[in-house]
Amino acid sequence: MLLFGITILCSACLLFLVQPLVSKLILPWFGGSAAVWITCMLFFQTGLLLGYLYAHTLARRFTPKRQAMIHAGLMLLSLAVLPILPNPMWQPRPGEDPIWRVFGALATCVGLPYILLSSTSPLVQSWYSHRHAGALPYRYFALSNAGSLAALLAYPVFVEPYLTGHQQAWMWSGGFALFAALCIGTAIIAARGFPPPSRLVSTLADAEIPDSKVAAARLLLWLSLAACASTLLLTVTNLLTQNIAPMPLLWVLPLGLYLLTFILCFESDRWYRRIVFLPLVFPALGCLAKFTATVDVDQLIWVVPLLLVSLFVCCMACHGELARLKPASEQLTTFYLALSAGGALGGLLVALLAPRIFPDTFEHAIACVLCPVLLLVVFRRESRRLLQANFGMSLWLAAGAATLLLTAYEVLHTAGDIRNARFQARNFYGALRVKDFTDEKLRVRQLSHGTIVHGIQILDPDLRHVATTYYSRDSGIGLTWQALEKQGPLRMGVIGLGAGTLAAYGRGGDTLRFYDINPLVVHTAKTQFTFLSDCPAHVDIALGDARLSMAREPSQRFDILVIDAFSGDAVPVHLLTREAFQIYWRHVKPDGVIAVHVSNRYLNLPPVVMLAARDSGRRAHLVDNDDGPNEAFSSIYVLVSNRPGFFENALFKGRLRPIAIPRGMRPWTDDFSNLWRILKFGE
Repeated sequence: MLLFGITILCSACLLFLVQPLVSKLILPWFGGSAAVWITCMLFFQTGLLLGYLYAHTLARRFTPKRQAMIHAGLMLLSLAVLPILPNPMWQPRPGEDPIWRVFGALATCVGLPYILLSSTSPLVQSWYSHRHAGALPYRYFALSNAGSLAALLAYPVFVEPYLTGHQQAWMWSGGFALFAALCIGTAIIAARGFPPPSRLVSTLADAEIPDSKVAAARLLLWLSLAACASTLLLTVTNLLTQNIAPMPLLWVLPLGLYLLTFILCFESDRWYRRIVFLPLVFPALGCLAKFTATVDVDQLIWVVPLLLVSLFVCCMACHGELARLKPASEQLTTFYLALSAGGALGGLLVALLAPRIFPDTFEHAIACVLCPVLLLVVFRRESRRLLQANFGMSLWLAAGAATLLLTAYEVLHTAGDIRNARFQARNFYGALRVKDFTDEKLRVRQLSHGTIVHGIQILDPDLRHVATTYYSRDSGIGLTWQALEKQGPLRMGVIGLGAGTLAAYGRGGDTLRFYDINPLVVHTAKTQFTFLSDCPAHVDIALGDARLSMAREPSQRFDILVIDAFSGDAVPVHLLTREAFQIYWRHVKPDGVIAVHVSNRYLNLPPVVMLAARDSGRRAHLVDNDDGPNEAFSSIYVLVSNRPGFFENALFKGRLRPIAIPRGMRPWTDDFSNLWRILKFGE
């Protein structure tokens, strides 16, 4: 038993340690988008399903000796892919949907090891059950999830802050090699202790429920409950990472709570109490529905825990009902196969189907509605005696009424979003919305990405050329342009197109080159706004990740380079590393200026830019401004330059701010970054 437990624990730790590790390695290739993690989650859920399917097939189709031989052979074969360093050949081409390249990068570097790790828990539990005459090994399932949770929590605390990406990959690869030896030994020992082959073969006829219709209904419930919890996990994770930061900490917290509910529900039946958790589902879903909109930074410290607690309650209800439906040992691998299939279905909806069939993140509303509906169905099916009593029927009817109210709220909210939008569209990189409205007697058109405004144009013909929002003439970039425009025609590069607002500065003879990874943003800027078409300067748009594009190009000799690549409020880390700034300076004239837009509700970005400036031997100062007329928003820029007399220009008098560096903070590189150190609620 000890050997089985150690093998399962080691596999679980490696299984969930690799998820944030390898996802962070490929994150820069795909623009640092929050959608990368959701896509990676779909891959890992699919890998888990394949691992469980492999374990199910192996346990039912082969003799113990054959099981050991096949598993040992695949373990040895998997060592050939070590170390788990993704191949750069999977970097995306400009304008293409990167989902399949994410899958390809993950499959080639960690696919086979991940599937074998996924199979370990159900396979070893199956061996244990057969060796001990059908004993139920569900505590091993709880142990597996406990190891997974420990690995997840250890990554942002003990691994990411201290080890580079390559060091992490080599560390994990060494751990997997040791695990392979342990697992091969376990398989050999288990095969020697099996009972006669006649006791190993089982079919659905051996199941706890002999009627095929009932068995099919039970299987459908397993799938649905698992899919519902998975969908809620991914939608909440998407909400957090898109609007705060695509960082491992915000990946692992929701996933950690999700795993904790598995641990509690399958370790013992004393943790899940229907009378406690089912009534809490409705206020929890109300919180999840309410806080899909943006929140102020001073609310962040309590809104994020509230979202996580709400997710915990809903997953506890789904997994608690799953635990109540768990079968006898004969259906052990079938049960785990259904759980993994349900998890993969949830990932398929959020990562693959929703961006293609919904113009906005409607899957969140769907999950919030389907969760109570599903729980009502399960409760009615499993508690018929209780429902025959007046109290039980009243309780069920009250829950049904609450579900209808929640459904009505989500339908009305979603319908309002659709009705108010002039244009809505969505792809891998997120959901864009354009709407017209009147603000302070001005008719304006607004572009939003998720919950963040990415551009506003005043529709009045006399004011539609005015630079608005974070790019007003009083902003850091506005002051920079005014300081340099007298020298004659300027060349300006802009990382991040948005609505094309910075084209408002272009004059005849100037050259503006925009970089944007999202083809939908380019389409929206050209068709919904007129900043680009009205600009008298020469305008180029380079489609693709800005850093990859600039690395391939000859020097552009920019006078000004603006870095403004936000997705929601999340910031692509790979655009702020030492290596990124080396590429930027190759494209900027020796006396040019880099203007980094660092306005962010959640992240303290100026120290990151300051360290990069020091590393390149340049001066850096912070410039901020308040809200102003004509849709001018407050903004914060860090200006980096060694241009003689630039910071002494009268335009900057009284406007420059020093930048404090937190003690012990390290410069970011392609191999090291730590977003936790700059989280504003982590200060």
